Amino acid sequence: MWKDFKAFIMRGNVLDLAVAVVIGAAFGVVVKSLVDDVIMPPIGLALGHVDFSNLYVLLKDGIKSAPPYASLVDAKAAGAVTLNYGMFVNNVITFLIVALAVFIVVRSASKVYKKPASAPTTKPCPYCTMDIPLAATRCPNCTSELKAAA
Repeated sequence: MWKDFKAFIMRGNVLDLAVAVVIGAAFGVVVKSLVDDVIMPPIGLALGHVDFSNLYVLLKDGIKSAPPYASLVDAKAAGAVTLNYGMFVNNVITFLIVALAVFIVVRSASKVYKKPASAPTTKPCPYCTMDIPLAATRCPNCTSELKAAA
C-alpha cells in the first residue's frame, strides 16, 4: 500500500495540481488586495464616499450597546446580528476578477500549446469521394475495388 501511495504522489499530475493550488491561493490574495485596495475605493468615492465593506443590514441589536453603530466592526463588537451585503459585493467582484484572469490565462495557454495534428485514419474513395479507412480494399459506399493498402 505504501508503494502505491508513493507512486501516486510522485506522478506528475499530482505535483502539478499541488503547485497550482499553492499558486492559486497566492493569486487569490493578490486579487483580493487588488479589489479591496485599488478597485473598490474609487468606486466607493464615485458613489458618494461609500465603503462597501461597511454596508450591512442590522438584524438584531447587540447586547453591549444600542444602535446606531458607526461601522460593521462596532456592530460585531456589540454582539449585533448583521447581514453583510457590502462584503458580499466585494467578494462577487473579487470572484469576477479571478474568473476573468483565469479565463485569460487558459485562453492564452491554449493558443500557445496547440495540439499536434494527428495522423489521418481515413482517405477519400477515388470514385465516390466518401471517407474510408486507410486499410480498406473496397469502398463500403460505392463497392469499388481499391488498390491494396501498402
